[in-house]
Amino acid sequence: MFKVGISGSYGGLNLGDEAILQVMVSELRRTVPVEITVFSRDPEDTLKRQKVERAIPVRKLSRDEVLPEIQRLDLFLLGGGGILFDAEAKIYLREVALAHELGVPVMVYAVSAGPLHDPSAQKLVRDNLNQAAIVTVREKKARYLLEEVGVYREIIVTADPALLAVPEPLAGGALKNEGLAGRHRIVGMSVREPGVAAPDIDQKVYHALLANAADFMVDRFDADVVFIPMERQVLDVQHAHAVIAQMLRAPRATVLKGEYTPGQMLSLMSYFSFAVGMRLHFLIFAALQGIPFVALPYSSKVGGFLEDLDIETPPFKLVNAGRLIAHLDQSWDRRRSLQARIRRALPSLKSRAEENNTLATQLLVEKARSKTSQSALAPPNEDN
Repeated sequence: MFKVGISGSYGGLNLGDEAILQVMVSELRRTVPVEITVFSRDPEDTLKRQKVERAIPVRKLSRDEVLPEIQRLDLFLLGGGGILFDAEAKIYLREVALAHELGVPVMVYAVSAGPLHDPSAQKLVRDNLNQAAIVTVREKKARYLLEEVGVYREIIVTADPALLAVPEPLAGGALKNEGLAGRHRIVGMSVREPGVAAPDIDQKVYHALLANAADFMVDRFDADVVFIPMERQVLDVQHAHAVIAQMLRAPRATVLKGEYTPGQMLSLMSYFSFAVGMRLHFLIFAALQGIPFVALPYSSKVGGFLEDLDIETPPFKLVNAGRLIAHLDQSWDRRRSLQARIRRALPSLKSRAEENNTLATQLLVEKARSKTSQSALAPPNEDN
């Protein structure tokens, strides 16, 4: 029974991160016997949502309190997700540094990186990743950035684990409760808050931008618009309502109200005809359901996903209402070809996503073989 620790942005804050963790757990269990400990922001939430044996409140524990939790592990996984950026790299890399001290193998698992402008954050990333047994990232730009800050070891480009997420049944009456039953055509939209991971977003600009886009789609597509809060506990709901407040066609828009698992959200999105969004995992869920979409690529991780799908989109900083509406109009007319492009790209992306677990499993098997070899070479106990 291998003991594996997983650390990332877990604890129920973000539906995309929970999708990543759910897939990491299921993939490990599919390949090896494993006991999993999640280093979580909210252990109770993690134990409720995820099929793991243990969860610890990593942000509330001192260095000395965390040490024994790491020492017992056979492998420490950092990731996945966009966690290596200026404001929080130090937080996530503390346990990585402790694992290195204790000789516990570390795999950096399908992460994104950036922004990384702070020299101290760059040094932490450089020093800790160069000692890792394996480093995988989910897009090429993350590899380029890590190389620029001095990570000289091999960096493998895989893909986001959430690409392996599977639909789960919706609760009875979910569509009716959300007011979506019987709707002629539904367009899903996703917003996000400005913050340390997206410092260049001007919320006044993008609220107006999305309000104009939503009004256009109501009129042009004869669609109802549903905003999907991927971070319900943070500010996605408030920002969605702020966009609706600026719409002329506000009665045709709503914000999703219920709590859903990643698999249930995936099922819900199958009812959409089109999607427009900022958050990466909203776009990943749309792609998994074959929903044509337009992305607003506020960060390199979104841009990397679009590059993998071979989907063009105007740069976020250069988009105005007219340009976005023209792009939406064109994308709607070409939605069948967009669906076909997504279908062609997904098998390769899923294969790359599976590679993350293959590499993690190899580390565990190699460690087991090493233990067996050491036991065989050990001198016999003379007392026996």
